[in-house]
Amino acid sequence: MKNILAHINKTFDHRIRLGIMSALSVNESITFNELKELLGVTDGNLASHIKSLEKVDYILVKKQFIERKPNTSYAISTLGTAAFRKHITALEKLIKLS
Repeated sequence: MKNILAHINKTFDHRIRLGIMSALSVNESITFNELKELLGVTDGNLASHIKSLEKVDYILVKKQFIERKPNTSYAISTLGTAAFRKHITALEKLIKLS
């Protein structure tokens, strides 16, 4: 049991960060507004959780202008993919023990 818990990643403890990573794991990229709508969170709340994931290099940020409007999109990094898969695998193993 202890080994399983060792693979639970504290970065994904919060439901918003878990939601961000889940969305990014099944989409090539997703915009800030799409994430905000999908997760039903405020700009500030989403921005702070994105910053947490960005600090540990789990997500990639792409800023650009589309028709003179700023557009920010996100993608999961290779490191983020590996960490998220490890986390999900640990959760699945924990559930199977129940």
